[in-house]
Amino acid sequence: MRINIDPDGRLNESMKAWRHQFHANPELGFEEHQTAKFIAELLTQWGLEVHQNVGGTGVVGVLKKGKSSRCIALRADMDALPIEEINQFDYRSKTTGCMHACGHDGHMAMLLGAARYLADQVDVNGTVVFIFQPNEENGKGATAMIDDGLLEQHNIDEVYGIHNIPGMPLGAFETRTGIQCASESLFEIRIAARGGHAAMPHKGVDAILVGANIVNALQYIVSRRIDPAQSAVVSVTEFISDGRRNILPGNALLRGDVRAINPQTRQQIEAHMRRIIEGVASTHDVEISFEFESAFIEVINAAVPTKNAVTAARAVSNQVDSDAPIKTFSEDFAHFAANRPGCFMLMGNGLDGSHGQPLHTADYDFNDDALIPGASFWVSLVRQQLN
Repeated sequence: MRINIDPDGRLNESMKAWRHQFHANPELGFEEHQTAKFIAELLTQWGLEVHQNVGGTGVVGVLKKGKSSRCIALRADMDALPIEEINQFDYRSKTTGCMHACGHDGHMAMLLGAARYLADQVDVNGTVVFIFQPNEENGKGATAMIDDGLLEQHNIDEVYGIHNIPGMPLGAFETRTGIQCASESLFEIRIAARGGHAAMPHKGVDAILVGANIVNALQYIVSRRIDPAQSAVVSVTEFISDGRRNILPGNALLRGDVRAINPQTRQQIEAHMRRIIEGVASTHDVEISFEFESAFIEVINAAVPTKNAVTAARAVSNQVDSDAPIKTFSEDFAHFAANRPGCFMLMGNGLDGSHGQPLHTADYDFNDDALIPGASFWVSLVRQQLN
């Protein structure tokens, strides 16, 4: 039997209003001041214990019922993206160069809807911690909240997250045990060579040539050094030099992105990159510095929370995939799942129009029709785990 958290439609209308409010007033990572204030005011109205400025601009709502010491945490992300929106509906972004192009507006509204519903329920025995996390897009918000003592302060046993997926049927859910989302590592390579006259290249060392050697060599890491069964991507996304029309550059900067589906592959790629850079530097007799930072680690779902999440989703939808393919995108929820048993659930945003456009595009929009399925999943999970 499917659960029904909104028999008269009023909760759905509230969630739509909240979502449109968030969408029209987006804020970037660690700048979500008005967003956080709005959330805190609602949670306070409903009688929850509210903690603000957690991990910078994060908000935490705590709902305690019954006598059980069990505690589960539900997480939504708050930040928007530096994208100029091209949608023309009446709740389009009012902030130039900033929009909710990833559905965090919907994630917040769904979690608020669940909090509103659960605040009035008596069939819950334990504690629910509602986490509204800042700065997911840059991979810094989860760590900031964890460093502020969030997990220990509330004795959280399990943590769950959810994200919408455009192009996935509305009302469908999917997840998997183990690695679900890839890591993202950013690298920076600085080449200090010896420039010179373009007509006399033998009297200097061309930083572009050195950089080109590195770019070519990096392509062999995935194709020849990594197990083909272990997906990975190494991309050079910027190549900047100080050369001119007839001047060979003496300096060059390379930046790029690495994706991997397990920590071992990520570590192997970094090690291979270092060896390549050291070899090229020695060959050309130049100085090369190398920085490699994993902004996002892999999302690894624990077995028991994943089973719990799948069971809860099946009380909401008949479209639930418990063994979905690994995704190559990255998610800051990974840091929560690395510190507590957790599960990250994906939910369909629909196939048509702006709802089916890829995430991080200027014409994307979260689907209001996904609000009830998403909030219902949260309610189903809480009742199941804390009944």
